[in-house]
Amino acid sequence: MQFLRQTFESFRFAWQALRSNLLRTTLSLLGVTVGIFAIIAVFTLVDSLERNIRDSLSFIGDKVVYIEKWPWSFDTETQWWKFFQWPEPSYKEYRVLSERLENAQAIAAIDFKGRVTVKNGNNSMASLIQGTTLDYNKISEVPIEAGRYFTQQEVENARNVTIIGADVAENLFPGQDPVGKTLKISGLNFVVIGVQQRKGESILNVGGNPDIKCLITYGSFARLFHSIKPSISIAIKGYDSDEGLMELESEIRGLLRTRRGLRPLQGDNFAINRPEAIANAIGGIFSVLTLAGWVIGGFSILIGGFGIANIMFVSVKERTNIIGIQKSLGAKNYFILFQFLFEAVLLSLVGGFAGIFLVYLLSFVSLGSLDLQLTTGNVVLGLGVSSIIGIISGIIPAFTAASLDPVIAIRAK
Repeated sequence: MQFLRQTFESFRFAWQALRSNLLRTTLSLLGVTVGIFAIIAVFTLVDSLERNIRDSLSFIGDKVVYIEKWPWSFDTETQWWKFFQWPEPSYKEYRVLSERLENAQAIAAIDFKGRVTVKNGNNSMASLIQGTTLDYNKISEVPIEAGRYFTQQEVENARNVTIIGADVAENLFPGQDPVGKTLKISGLNFVVIGVQQRKGESILNVGGNPDIKCLITYGSFARLFHSIKPSISIAIKGYDSDEGLMELESEIRGLLRTRRGLRPLQGDNFAINRPEAIANAIGGIFSVLTLAGWVIGGFSILIGGFGIANIMFVSVKERTNIIGIQKSLGAKNYFILFQFLFEAVLLSLVGGFAGIFLVYLLSFVSLGSLDLQLTTGNVVLGLGVSSIIGIISGIIPAFTAASLDPVIAIRAK
């Protein structure tokens, strides 16, 4: 009980010392404030970027592989010019895979056409047109706000029906319910059967922003845009039990190689792409940004730590006489040590709080599609780093004060 009471007294002495030297306290914590602000600001920015990008990647599906002509990433040994000779994935190959794959729970053929004018009366806008087959909503998110998704009969019969994005609905049907109404895509009438929920702006729109997209059946898309050279992506979703989708990838490779007549010693002439390739590439950028935050903030915190240590040595010098009196009245060494250690930690924590508060204010600044959010984890990290800096900066001055001889300390001027 006495230990706790003396610890509290040490804390009170430290607080009074900081209050009595307010200007010196403020100048001392500036270095820590700038350092914590730099580190937590970078971490907050990286977390917000990562969250924004992962939200975008969710629209291309989880546990999904994409069969395409071009790989999403290249290694240094890849003879990239050979990709030009590879054939495009075809709708017939999609049919073969959909009929024979045993390790796939969903498969869809996908193709895009950008900057196509869609009209409704006098209203028009440039839209992204995506053609797809029935299982697309099992592979990628298609959040329907009004209406419904495609039926099997509509896809098989290539009917002119469409699911439109929120911006398309707003621009072509202002103040109206678009479901059941007709719009024109490349001069052909399409009946609106559904409207997707608004996704909003995003830094990385993989597969295009669904807000400006018109989703139509693959047969309708081919009729409109595949008159010259058809090219599709084949998206395949595996089972959760297939760890790493190794069984699915092996089965795909076997079927496609057989379909394309590749000999055993020949390499693949198709790419099996995974969304993880994008995530890994972005993760490398995030690692660099995080390291930069630590380096920039580390120098500021180092300067702030030296500043706090210098101030603590000055405080010990100024209060040597008081330390001698406290010791002569029976104060224990740990009481003196805690008194100065608490002062250093408090000084550093105040700087940390100030830096975190600046990051909190920064989160209100509009950065377009990027929504900055200060997370609890980053707050805890900032305060933790501040505490460690305070302990490191104050431990030597505190030991110096605790080890003073009371007789010599009382005589100090």
